[in-house]
Amino acid sequence: MRYLITLIIGLGIISMSSCRKDFSTTFSSGNLEFSKDTVFLDTIFTNIGSATYNLKVYNRSNNAITIPTIGLEKGNNSKYRLNVDGIPGKNFTEIDILAKDSIFIFVETTVDVAAANTLLYTDRILFDNGTKQQNVDLVTLVEDANFIFPGKDPISMKIDSLTLDGNPTTIQGRFLEDAELNFTKIKPTVIYGYAAIPANKTLTIDAGARIHFHDNSGLIIDKKATLKVNGTLSEKVIFEGDRLENNFSNVPGQWGAIWLRAGSLENEIKHAQIKNGVIGVLVDSIGSLTSPTLKLENTEIYNHANFGILARETNIEAHNVVVGSARQASLAATIGGTYNFTHSTFANFWNNGIRPLPAVLINNFFVFNDENGQEITETRDLKAANFTNCIFDGNNNIEFLVDRVDDGSLFNYTIENCMIQFNDTNSSFEGVFEVDFANNPNYNNIILNGFANFRNSQNNDFIIGEESSAINNAKLSVFPFDILGIDRTASPDIGAYQHIIFEEEE
Repeated sequence: MRYLITLIIGLGIISMSSCRKDFSTTFSSGNLEFSKDTVFLDTIFTNIGSATYNLKVYNRSNNAITIPTIGLEKGNNSKYRLNVDGIPGKNFTEIDILAKDSIFIFVETTVDVAAANTLLYTDRILFDNGTKQQNVDLVTLVEDANFIFPGKDPISMKIDSLTLDGNPTTIQGRFLEDAELNFTKIKPTVIYGYAAIPANKTLTIDAGARIHFHDNSGLIIDKKATLKVNGTLSEKVIFEGDRLENNFSNVPGQWGAIWLRAGSLENEIKHAQIKNGVIGVLVDSIGSLTSPTLKLENTEIYNHANFGILARETNIEAHNVVVGSARQASLAATIGGTYNFTHSTFANFWNNGIRPLPAVLINNFFVFNDENGQEITETRDLKAANFTNCIFDGNNNIEFLVDRVDDGSLFNYTIENCMIQFNDTNSSFEGVFEVDFANNPNYNNIILNGFANFRNSQNNDFIIGEESSAINNAKLSVFPFDILGIDRTASPDIGAYQHIIFEEEE
């Protein structure tokens, strides 16, 4: 026991000595320096927390100093939160900085625009007071929005999940009410979970609308339901995640997908940007025998964690479409179906790891295991895969692939006036008729391994320049304007864009 008491006393002395400040300081003289004069916290939605931003405070003097006070000008009522050298709070006293050293201050905020009564929320971090006081401004733009949340059980607090085809699922979300079936540009719409459009209803999205999805969120267009996205050249409709900070502007996989379920009807997406999801647009099965399941016009789809467009035995009609980087494929037109793309650019320059698939994959089959564990391959008719005036490019050797299981089912495809990246360096496709560009009559006027001359492929900027092989090599079509509204009737270029002369960098 005596030794135990001695040990405890010894540890106490060590502890006290380790907490004692073993250096002398002087009070700061108002000569602090900062890594920035103003901390701009990127735009946030009301009641959604921001990312954390940092400010560095420097002591350039030869003496250790003590800052008597550091605090927010609005005090405890401020919507900002600070962390000073590892300590959270809104007001701090006697903060030390060693000579020629610095400390970090981390800043974040959550603002209710209604309570704040302003779109631009500001405050200041004050260092010291009186004549020695210095400050750094804090500025945040707060946007009001329409929020769509899934329901929640008031007792268990369990979030509601969707029932599809009469069966419960694990997909959190709910069906939209009639009053919610029009998204306008007046306020952004922020969706938590999956917002589903019920049968015999249409979700109309007006020009200029912005739709932001939280993590694991998206849109579901159910059987006999319809989606109409009515963007214009001057007012595109934007689909992206709900993190507006610059650090998230090019992060794939922030939300789920726009899912057009089997049996959805006459969906149209015009003049839209769909970015940073897991799958941009997932289209399942034919909903109408007389019209496409999806008409896609003047739309950009890029930077997705799996697919830009994943189509499964469906019918898509598209023109002036740009489908950029995705971890798997830009377009996977699978399990047969009908696909008509004109003046479209498929360019996959994914740089976040190895990409196993080409930019565009077309096939007529799917593989599954039966109840005995035996692998089964089933085919469906590829009624049409027609690509006219399209670019297939990317950073893989093979960027266009037609993959056929030949069991007598229909397999119709025509590729005309297209530019195709296809370098079979290992002769893996030697003798494969579906990619025999020289002898297969389904290919007409193909430019093989041409130079696209994209303006900035790493930023999904696929406007072509004056050195592009695509210039003047398209056939005349019924689409006289490119995706930017530029007239192409006289000398059409292959792809979604007419070429321009790039400005020289200074």
